Amino acid sequence: MSNISTSSVRAKNKLIPELRFPEFAKSAEWEEFSLDSISPAIFDGTHQTPKYTIGGIPFFSVENLISKNKNKFISREDYLLATVKNKPERGDILITRIGNIGFSAVVDWDYEFSIYVTLAVVKKSNKFIPHYLNGYFQSDFYQKEIRSKSLLNAVPMKINMDELRKTKVILPPDKEKKEQKKIASCLSSLDELIAAHNDKLEALKDHKKGLMQNLFPQDGKTVPKVRFPDFECDGEWGEKMLGDAADFINGRAYKKEELLTSGKYRVLRVGNFFTNNEYYYSDLELDEDKYCDNGDLLYAWSASFGPRIWKEEKVIYHYHIWKVIEKKEIDKQFLYVLLDFETENIKAAQARGLGMQHLTKSGIESWESKIPPTKKEQQKIASCLSALDDLIKSQTEKIEQLQQHKKGLMQGLFPKIV
Repeated sequence: MSNISTSSVRAKNKLIPELRFPEFAKSAEWEEFSLDSISPAIFDGTHQTPKYTIGGIPFFSVENLISKNKNKFISREDYLLATVKNKPERGDILITRIGNIGFSAVVDWDYEFSIYVTLAVVKKSNKFIPHYLNGYFQSDFYQKEIRSKSLLNAVPMKINMDELRKTKVILPPDKEKKEQKKIASCLSSLDELIAAHNDKLEALKDHKKGLMQNLFPQDGKTVPKVRFPDFECDGEWGEKMLGDAADFINGRAYKKEELLTSGKYRVLRVGNFFTNNEYYYSDLELDEDKYCDNGDLLYAWSASFGPRIWKEEKVIYHYHIWKVIEKKEIDKQFLYVLLDFETENIKAAQARGLGMQHLTKSGIESWESKIPPTKKEQQKIASCLSALDDLIKSQTEKIEQLQQHKKGLMQGLFPKIV
């Protein structure tokens, strides 16, 4: 970003960005508009409950826009009814208005599609560059703006169409939109880099899934399809219930008043287990088996489920997490990858409508799993998959760093609205 200049002195309350490309350094102050004053039309999607079909016209809701999964379809008849008055087209911007409000994407495809009421369409206009406005929608300034106009106490969060149309946006002053184009190009280049790294991450995850399918015996088989040469003569894998391979110990349930904003121990909940870093604390002194330490194997069993090796300081783990203690003939790291493998099978079944939203202790203890006859083979498999996990973790961290870089860049590229 060496070709962006930084202004150390700004007129108070002026709509001028902290970072500006040199050719616009002496340009005028940016201008503030309501969203509906720069777009010829802003409308939401169909209010009719969709009747999904196998194949047909792609149908998007909030989850599809965020995940980019084109996995829901409606009939042409329903598509024509849904778009008889308003139809999204290439160059328009889709924005979420229910649930995770304010997430947006430019329509950069040409195929027909329809949207649900949870999404809104901002029609393209000669007043803005779509990728500029889409970038601005993701800025902290606009995110605060759209949330300030959302319906109070609505669950899930929601902004009605009139309030969405009133949200404030800011545009550079030049009529030819050169500064918009420059900002859009800068952010789009960074988005393309992030997308490339995301593709690499997904490729690594797919490789791991395929590798696990080969390193573990398939249904009806007693040896894996791929076996390390050192163990080809070691005989068949044994079948064992997980309850005979490990002990699953419940965490502790908490009353609301027992969860503190500060204290001696962090309380590890399922949300912290995967994504949320906002912790509660506790000063309670409990039985030793209600704590987990660095190196302990844990398993989340409610909603988002799966195993994890805890690699931080001593904490209290919540009721929706089990501590898993391996039996002497089982390698801990292998037990982790075994649980990971079985969890992927459960999630695949769930995606086909055959799984469950949470597991029971008796249920997981009764799982029949195939286990190598020696610890050495267990350790070899664990080492192979752990190396791949390290690559996945490193790639995930790269993406997080790029996203943080983009967030910081956007703070400087857009003026701060006071």
